[in-house]
Amino acid sequence: MRRVVITGGAGFIGSHLCDRLLQRGLHVICLDNLLTGSADNVAHLFSNPRFSFRHYDVTEYLYVEDEVDAILHFASPASPIDYAQMPIHTLKVGTLGTHKALGLAKAKGARFLLASTSEVYGDPEVHPQSEDYWGNVNPVGPRGVYDEAKRAAETFVMAYHNAHGLDTRIARIFNTFGPRMRKHDGRAVPAFVSQALAGEAITVFGDGSQTRSLCYIDDLVDGLEKLLFSDYTQPVNLGNPTEMTVKELAELIRRLAGSESPIEYRPLPVDDPRRRRPDISTARRVLGWEPRIALEDGLARTVAWWREGGPHARMTLPTATPGATATS
Repeated sequence: MRRVVITGGAGFIGSHLCDRLLQRGLHVICLDNLLTGSADNVAHLFSNPRFSFRHYDVTEYLYVEDEVDAILHFASPASPIDYAQMPIHTLKVGTLGTHKALGLAKAKGARFLLASTSEVYGDPEVHPQSEDYWGNVNPVGPRGVYDEAKRAAETFVMAYHNAHGLDTRIARIFNTFGPRMRKHDGRAVPAFVSQALAGEAITVFGDGSQTRSLCYIDDLVDGLEKLLFSDYTQPVNLGNPTEMTVKELAELIRRLAGSESPIEYRPLPVDDPRRRRPDISTARRVLGWEPRIALEDGLARTVAWWREGGPHARMTLPTATPGATATS
């Protein structure tokens, strides 16, 4: 494998994946329309001759010249605030965007990896969630545009795999955190860290008894890399099976930040999952993967990154990047 395309490559997870695959010696083409991604996340890569950025909306016609060995489809709004503000785009990138990316993979004879999500399980009635659980999703609720788009994306992938023999992978990604998350994207870790460091009230939705299982970004990228280079074609959960309540998370971040911020409780959003914890037996068995970075260590790194400046204002993209095209 020499040349890969990463859609959504300027996003939180996508940008870390760009770093990792460049370190592996691959050529990386990053496609992103910067609706939720940031050029800051990949600015340090612009001088790398094996990296190119293309301002691209993958719901439009998708073309990449020359040989491509793998396509990693990470383009999508990924937080409740994002898909509440952009419901149609969220649906389009999960369905039309996946279709376009699969078509490119088929044309190039490339391996295809889909970034799916634990949200395909909805508000689960089975705990922990294993890959054979079909989920409990409200298709007409406020989260349905994201949940159902990802479920449809998985169906697209398996259809191409079965009908065309496309070499595919599906990663069901559970809650992940670390540097390069956006301050106001509506997810717990960036909200709690930024509030604690600013001395503001830490806002917890509901009574804080709902649970989450949080994986540090470096561990997740390890799992994605192992999956990409494996021969396993069924969905794989990637996440940290260590479960904690949202209130416990807020208290831990407050302590790590050395903050005296009060915790403030607000109404729980509609269809917010009550429990979330992955069964990673498949990842352990077929990939030899499990998280290695303790939650507290990962959170300490994230707090330190935020203290050092955290997410900056988005930079202006260079007008000419090697191999760049502007299509969105």
